[in-house]
Amino acid sequence: MDKFRMIFQFFQSNQESFMNGICGIMALASTQMYSAFDFNCPCLPHYNLAYGLGILLVPPFILFLLGFVLNNNISMLAEEWRRPQGQRGKDPAVLRYMFCSMAQRAMIAPAVWVSVTLLDGKCITCAFCTSVPVETLGNASHPHLSQGEIQRVLARIPCKEIYDGQQLIANEVAVRYLRCISQALGWCFVLLMTTLAFLVRFLRPCFSQAAFLKSRYWSHYIDIERKLFDETCAEHARSFAKVCIQQFFEGMSTDLVAARCHLPVKAAADAGEAAEKLLGITDQGTMNMALKSWHRCKPPLDLHPPALPTGNGWAGEGQPSTHPSVPRRKTAAYYSWV
Repeated sequence: MDKFRMIFQFFQSNQESFMNGICGIMALASTQMYSAFDFNCPCLPHYNLAYGLGILLVPPFILFLLGFVLNNNISMLAEEWRRPQGQRGKDPAVLRYMFCSMAQRAMIAPAVWVSVTLLDGKCITCAFCTSVPVETLGNASHPHLSQGEIQRVLARIPCKEIYDGQQLIANEVAVRYLRCISQALGWCFVLLMTTLAFLVRFLRPCFSQAAFLKSRYWSHYIDIERKLFDETCAEHARSFAKVCIQQFFEGMSTDLVAARCHLPVKAAADAGEAAEKLLGITDQGTMNMALKSWHRCKPPLDLHPPALPTGNGWAGEGQPSTHPSVPRRKTAAYYSWV
């Protein structure tokens, strides 16, 4: 249990590694889902295209949404985007950085699904089997077959057990042709995703390093501030509940004294310690007002730090101090010879 607790605490402290692990698990799960999926092409002219493209595009969209749902920062992003302006401005660059970071992780599993699907070739074979060039690969002058009948025959190419158009075009030839195109598209997609990932991860900080550092810093600040606020609220709620319960039992002191029971002395000390953690907020209305004030008007990001020592190359060297100087106190000592 201690090992699992240490691992959980590590993931909590390093959320980026945790989210990367979640994305890796989702990518592995997508490949397992595809291998376990029972692909059954309908082999009908009007349904093959919808079925093939649906298997190719719908699961990646679901995995993309799951990537956002499993990311804890999506609620933080929505809260920061929708909160009132108050005394703290909202930087669109920080919001874009947070959204792009989440989108990059959420796209891993869909990209793996599309790559595996294209490299396998079943979806493309099912979707575009009616578009096989019969004039080039088969016998286009087959007698007694209209255009509609040719489409019905070609739609059965993915289903070998019911395919009856060997005289029109060989089933193996059509399947190999479509699978070759699908694998070419798959490798092109992998190359495109790899190139985009390289450009985003390595070249983006080179063009706007200052803006990149600023956006990353304040996105980390928003995350840490929310965690600390939640921890402070949890500690305050624990102290509030403790004082409330102790006051309830102290209110029954008359019955306890009548039963000749003595209250422990430590309870008063614990109550005083818990009351100090309440920070003056001792009722429900005040607490609700404080939470509403935090949402509507967060404090400005200006802590008024003291002036740093001069002579070390600081940018503020030589500027007048904004803090008034404290007058020195003089002490006089009087001695008596009496």
